[in-house]
Amino acid sequence: MMKSTESWLGSDFLPQLPGNKDRTAKPVKTEAARILVVDDEVRMRESVRDLLQAYGHSSIVAANGHIALDILREKSIELILLDLNMPEISGMEFLDLLKEEFPDIDVVIVSGEATFTNATEALRHGVSDFLRKPYNPVELLGIIENVLKKRHLEREFKQVHQRLEASEYRYRFIVDNSPDIIYMLDEAGYFCFVNDRISQLLDYKKDDLIGHHYSEVVHEEDLEKAKYAFAERRTGDRASRNVEFRLRCKDNTQPSRYFETRSVSIELNSMGIYREAGSSEKCYVGTYGVARDISERKRAEEIINFQLYHDLLTQLPNRALLRDRLGLAISQAKRSGNQLALMYLDMDRFKVINDSLGHVAGDQLLQTVANRLRNCLRDSDTLARVGGDEFNLLVPEVTGRVDAIRLVEKVLANLKAPIFIDGVEVFVSFSIGIALFPDDGETMDALIKHADIAMYHVKRHGKDGYEFFSNNMKGTADQHLSLDAGLRRAIDEEQLQVYFQPQINLQSGMVSGMEALLRWKHPEAGNISPTEFIPVAEENGLINEIGLWVLDAGCAELSKWRKAGHNQLKLAVNVSSKQLAQSDFEHQVFNILTKHGIPGSALELEITENVLIQDMDQVVNKLRQLHADGICIAVDDFGIGYSSLGYLQSLPLSTLKIDRSFVSGIRATSSRNSIVTAIIAMAKELGLDIIAEGVETEIQHQQLKRLGCPNAQGFLFGRPMPKEQVGLFLKKGYL
Repeated sequence: MMKSTESWLGSDFLPQLPGNKDRTAKPVKTEAARILVVDDEVRMRESVRDLLQAYGHSSIVAANGHIALDILREKSIELILLDLNMPEISGMEFLDLLKEEFPDIDVVIVSGEATFTNATEALRHGVSDFLRKPYNPVELLGIIENVLKKRHLEREFKQVHQRLEASEYRYRFIVDNSPDIIYMLDEAGYFCFVNDRISQLLDYKKDDLIGHHYSEVVHEEDLEKAKYAFAERRTGDRASRNVEFRLRCKDNTQPSRYFETRSVSIELNSMGIYREAGSSEKCYVGTYGVARDISERKRAEEIINFQLYHDLLTQLPNRALLRDRLGLAISQAKRSGNQLALMYLDMDRFKVINDSLGHVAGDQLLQTVANRLRNCLRDSDTLARVGGDEFNLLVPEVTGRVDAIRLVEKVLANLKAPIFIDGVEVFVSFSIGIALFPDDGETMDALIKHADIAMYHVKRHGKDGYEFFSNNMKGTADQHLSLDAGLRRAIDEEQLQVYFQPQINLQSGMVSGMEALLRWKHPEAGNISPTEFIPVAEENGLINEIGLWVLDAGCAELSKWRKAGHNQLKLAVNVSSKQLAQSDFEHQVFNILTKHGIPGSALELEITENVLIQDMDQVVNKLRQLHADGICIAVDDFGIGYSSLGYLQSLPLSTLKIDRSFVSGIRATSSRNSIVTAIIAMAKELGLDIIAEGVETEIQHQQLKRLGCPNAQGFLFGRPMPKEQVGLFLKKGYL
């Protein structure tokens, strides 16, 4: 007959089970856990299972150690209730096997062999508790609850520890891979932590800095600025924010990496670290800081600042920096009583070189010239590029004109040597104007203006030289400006007039043509010479409008003369290089001829040799189109230009006009005039017509006639006359 549960438990009472209303034992329940009961006595196994089930525990029973191990391999078990006295595998042997294969499972020994030796041996095997049979069920349940609670706490602690380890790993990863230097100082300012970024930026290893004072890495010039920021004690809004200074790189004899500089600019944010020292007091323990590398930003700021005050092509100071230094130099000169010189340098013929060789070559030329100019100067001098081919040179502390002349002649001499651009030999020259402080001006604007005026004075008188400013130049410049403004009004107010000078056939004495000449009758200044206002018109661009107006007005008069029966007349009109440069110039000419019903053969366009050499290809194409329509092309002032005679065969030319300077040299019929003779002979050989300009004496007339010159014009035959007088002149028909 089976014993009751109460009898084999060996107790006078049971824990409160369903139906045992009189029991008062109420052990605290834990979360349901799977428990393995290992006991060779069937009743013991079953009764313990029933007890555990009654208290919400899930359990599995095993009759011996082999079965228990098989269950452990298949099921998840948290706690084992183990009997020591079992067949086949004893409890101690089972513990050995369990420790090898399942070391994390808790074990409670429930055995009748409760000797001290057994208990000690079991505890050595790592069991959680030891309970002797027979036992009180409450005591068993209490032990189970304690073991499971401990196991639950250990699991939670392990999870927290794992989370902390993961969090610390992430923090370490973020800190060590941060693009910023992250550091901690102790209360004395010594490093107690620094991340790996320090080695990348400053070439220090972390161990090189731990225990060292922060001042060892701060640039010596910035120590005062870093004193209260790097070892910051303040917190919150009062802590250091965005403080900029420099850190020194490690001074290695053989560095593992190369730096553009031996310092790094950083932006620092830092705050003090405190710990509780009492009920209301806090103790300062160190500083936590983040230093960001701003070297790239600083370099970008330096580049931007450089670009603001320098010319990017030549790396020279620009106008803004020149004015700044000029203002400072004037202030110093006023205090010291010294003089200073301001020079305005303009490269001659740069546009021709730039257009011929291209803009890239032009840039190379400017860079080479800038380097040559720099090599002539003192450290205190300032050379600035203020325009395309214009430079200003500030020379402080000069004793007068002698020092300025010595420097400017050195500059001009240094520029005499040829410059090779892409294998092409180029020669450059400069027109230089000089203004002295305080003689030529006491302000920046006055000095710059007067140096500019002196430079243009050099330009108008042959270029390639220098001039000091003088007051009479200012009058010329003011007149130039007045002409510019007045010329614009002259067009609107019809102050311009076309005069005509006759061209005579020397063999027949008949009028062969008329040259249209521009005159300006100013309402206040009277008649203004073309030599004065034509250069101004070319500078300000009005020459295109004026030239077209002259051509139209001249053709209108020619049309009248032809209708009056003078069909043999040819109209000569001067054309500037600016007009020829217009893309539609030839079409403008054709339109005017059509407008007035004039054939192309009745028009002769006069150009100078200098026009031909400026842009030969463009000129040739336009002249050929004009020549194809019958228009004659004449070379004015022939013989005084700088071009090769080769163009005479390559261009569609009709006439050569012998310059008046050669004609004026004819003083007697018996005198030798080799140049005039050569020009006439060459023209005849090339099949070109000839007109001699500036004939003023009968001797010149007869000599030219004797040499075979077919045509001439000059005061001897007739001065330029208004259109109203041409009709009367033509009625004479011949001389």
